[in-house]
Amino acid sequence: MWSGVRNVVLTADIGNSITLLALFDEQGTLVMRSNFSTDRHATMDQYAIQLFSIFQLYQVDVRQITGGIIASVVPPVTAAMAGAMERLMGKAPMVVGTGIRTGLNIRSDMHAQLGADIVASSVGAIAKYPSPVIVLDMGTAITFSVLRGNVYEGCVIAPGVRVAMEALSKQAAELPHISLAEPSSILGHNTVDAMRAGALYGNASLVDGMIARLEEATQPAAAVVATGSYADDVVPYCRREILRDPDLLLDGLYLLYQKNTESRRRG
Repeated sequence: MWSGVRNVVLTADIGNSITLLALFDEQGTLVMRSNFSTDRHATMDQYAIQLFSIFQLYQVDVRQITGGIIASVVPPVTAAMAGAMERLMGKAPMVVGTGIRTGLNIRSDMHAQLGADIVASSVGAIAKYPSPVIVLDMGTAITFSVLRGNVYEGCVIAPGVRVAMEALSKQAAELPHISLAEPSSILGHNTVDAMRAGALYGNASLVDGMIARLEEATQPAAAVVATGSYADDVVPYCRREILRDPDLLLDGLYLLYQKNTESRRRG
């Protein structure tokens, strides 16, 4: 699979629960995707060993990787991962943040606060979908971003599916911790099924309702796209047509890498 492949770009999305890795070839095609649990206490060497093991698993020659970029919402992990990538690649990766060219016109008070994951997903959505587009990132939190052309109009942030369920189990002594399996019906006939129905149908209703309100406040969206760890769990229960794109953020990271690499060459 890797013979003849050169100029490979490594992208890393560090989330609160899961870290996603992907490799893109020189045509911009995603050729490897992997994920592992985010460890806030891991050292640079530990992350380097983990990355090296993943590359061995997928038979990747580290010498084929010519650059990398990181989007992180976990500051304690950012430096460790950046150091690990530099040790393996021989050069420091880009980190999405201040100084990175995004092409976004952010019409809000949150320029410095806008998460790197939201920035990357937005850049990917602008390139792949018609405007205006609403982007849902369904991970630890559920974020709804409204984009018109290259303009980032703003967002809504709600508790994620798993966060809400864990909070419910923690605060209600008689409610157990459960997995997000499909309930037998919307009306649960036991505690577990009732909780699953609440989590999946409830979050689907949240998504449908929030999209409707956002469109009322702005204009109808030409596309609504969902990404993130829990998109596949919730979107099937939504009534609104929503596209699922698990690689949206990774695609956005690759585009950001290319945009900033070209900018530095011209400079």
